[in-house]
Amino acid sequence: MTQLALVIDLNVCVGCQACVTNCKQWNNSYSAGPLSDQNPYDEDPSGTFFNRVQTYESGSFPDAMTVHFPKSCLHCEDPPCVPVCPTGASYKREEDGIVLVDYDKCIGCSYCAWACPYGARELDEERKVMTKCTLCVDRIYNENLPEDQRKPVCVMACPTSARLFGDVHDPDSEVSIAIAERAGYALMPEWQTQPANQYLPHQSWLASMTATANEKEEV
Repeated sequence: MTQLALVIDLNVCVGCQACVTNCKQWNNSYSAGPLSDQNPYDEDPSGTFFNRVQTYESGSFPDAMTVHFPKSCLHCEDPPCVPVCPTGASYKREEDGIVLVDYDKCIGCSYCAWACPYGARELDEERKVMTKCTLCVDRIYNENLPEDQRKPVCVMACPTSARLFGDVHDPDSEVSIAIAERAGYALMPEWQTQPANQYLPHQSWLASMTATANEKEEV
């Protein structure tokens, strides 16, 4: 079965938020939107986003560095959000593995948000439906777009090409080759959800893991 997914290179993500803003713009304008913002400039803002970038520091002085970590729905191969949905609004497509929400069936109960260990589900406060990344399903199959633009808008917007898109079940795809050659990994594998989206580790982390492994071998 085809499994479309994103592979994100943490080495070259600069935290510019281009993926976030372009995702918001596209999904406000097309089949997923509008995505509401409630009092965005107040003390307690509420906004609906499919994609967010978390930024934090890694390591300690003098080797500290800033790491930007983009995160959205991981389109798990065994998505825990699907079986808990009481109306069948959340579902996983057989033809491409994308996890979607049928807004006509969604009652905004938030069960899927509670089941998701990655915090990828958000309640649109205005429409009272659960929302999430769709991998831009309305773009990737849109024959009105040039073929080279039939990718998620976050991939198109990234100025450093930190985001790759393709079939992770195809060993010859760009994403599968990147995962194999650069030690790509899934987020929180202990949950056994088999996330389709994967990350290419920051070189500092990879060096640290290699050093730790070498120390254990020496012991």
